[in-house]
Amino acid sequence: MRDDEVPNKTAAGRDEIQRRARKLPPVLRSILLMVDGQHSAGQLRHTLAGLHGPADALEQLQAMGLIELAPAAAPAPAQPVPLADAGAYAVLYARMSAAVREHLGLRGYFLQLKIERCTDAAELRALVPELLAALAKANGPALAETVEQGLRTAAPA
Repeated sequence: MRDDEVPNKTAAGRDEIQRRARKLPPVLRSILLMVDGQHSAGQLRHTLAGLHGPADALEQLQAMGLIELAPAAAPAPAQPVPLADAGAYAVLYARMSAAVREHLGLRGYFLQLKIERCTDAAELRALVPELLAALAKANGPALAETVEQGLRTAAPA
């Protein structure tokens, strides 16, 4: 995939976001979430460098049939999501999900479902207080504070 080409999710890619049927590694799932049909492969690769994913992540997703090159004649939406916001979403999503998985386990099931329903970084940020309250209740305020610091440094508002 050339840097000037624009990838987009396929129907299978959108289905994978909803159902998680293929059990993608977390970094590939985060990258799939960032593919929006608005940003070129080069722009995505630049942002993905911070996620420490494989250099050929876009090609892997394309080989799995989860992304494809956007048709050249496709009209651009009126207000594309800024790439920085897509990157913030991916980082917040990954860190919040990891905190639920590592520190709340089954007790965090419904909170994880809320995280899954978020479609942008602003929705995830709105969910942070609920996550921190659950972490403080289950593991103490020190852990909640540590997680909060990690979320702030990863994707500042």
